[in-house]
Amino acid sequence: MLDSGEDVVERIKRVLVEANRFLAVDNGNVEYVNLEYDGILRVRFSGSCAVCPLRPMTLRAGVERAILLKIEEVKRVELAVG
Repeated sequence: MLDSGEDVVERIKRVLVEANRFLAVDNGNVEYVNLEYDGILRVRFSGSCAVCPLRPMTLRAGVERAILLKIEEVKRVELAVG
């Protein structure tokens, strides 16, 4: 996990709150899992997003795009395994 401080994590969580406003319309949610040293952000979908066939598109075109536009420390967003 990246050890650059809570500031980055708090900024990421604020962006995810914004994303969740849109996902909540369909009873979905995305949550922060961790930020790795190489700038890979791991997130987890829950609710209807966890099983939605459009999840890859939501991850790339929605969540990742929003994160990359606002958080320069993040290089890519991936789903957490497990």
